Amino acid sequence: MSRQRAVVAVAVALLLVTAGCAGAGNDAAPSGGDGGAEMDAGGDAPQEAGSDDARSAEDGSAYAVADRQLIRTGEATIHVESFGDASDEVRSIAASYDGYVSDTEQRSREIGNETWTRGTVRFRVPTESFDDAFADATAVGEVEDSSTNTEDVTDQLVDVEARLTNLRAERDRLRELYEGANETEDVLAVQSELSRVQEEIERLEAQQRQLEDRVAYATITVHIVEDRPEGDSTEPEAWYDTGVAAAFLTSVDGVGTALRAIAVGAAYVAPYLLAFGTPVVVGVVAVAKLVQRRGE
Repeated sequence: MSRQRAVVAVAVALLLVTAGCAGAGNDAAPSGGDGGAEMDAGGDAPQEAGSDDARSAEDGSAYAVADRQLIRTGEATIHVESFGDASDEVRSIAASYDGYVSDTEQRSREIGNETWTRGTVRFRVPTESFDDAFADATAVGEVEDSSTNTEDVTDQLVDVEARLTNLRAERDRLRELYEGANETEDVLAVQSELSRVQEEIERLEAQQRQLEDRVAYATITVHIVEDRPEGDSTEPEAWYDTGVAAAFLTSVDGVGTALRAIAVGAAYVAPYLLAFGTPVVVGVVAVAKLVQRRGE
């Protein structure tokens, strides 16, 4: 019977949480909340409905614009004379706006006796400094392409906060049930449900922190491309740009390479042919002679 009481208590708690979720959904609707407030205010409210509605609409629009939770990102590719100098300058720009460099990448190629470098510097700055920081970063070199993006995550954050509120209330009720449970079965049943709720709370809190961090700090990615050296390259721009004499000599070298490859391959295969091929040949010859004798 004690176990049944505990199970019933857990079920009641879950029903209360479900009711709380429905209540939170209703509270989130601006029209429903405002309508209730107007009815509670008394009979004089309808007389000023026109002016109040206009003022509420104006204030609501301003609030909606000012209180939106936005994630700002920007990306650009710039050409520079010196990768090292440009990279240092982008880092300095990040620091000047109280930001920080989050990721870097660098690749180098050798052309003749010179090095050609390109890479990426990704940094983050407070969102309010995004426009200025992006403009400064793209001014470091000659811009090949650039883009910015804004993602509105207001609804996601509101939803996460509402779910956290309901889950925390459910956790508190389960803790009360846990403290009042006496039987081992009852304790284990409530403890299992409490662990599940706590894990869900921690997951949502981590998601909330991540979204809030991305809202607070914008991300700017700068691809830095160093100007290609004008030195001679051992590779032609296209195969048909190669001279006739050079193409013939290259083909001769290719034939020589192919012959050497065949000779080396034959040298590797010869021992296997001698070891395994000879018995096979002898056997085939013996069978052929036997068949010929029978035919005679």
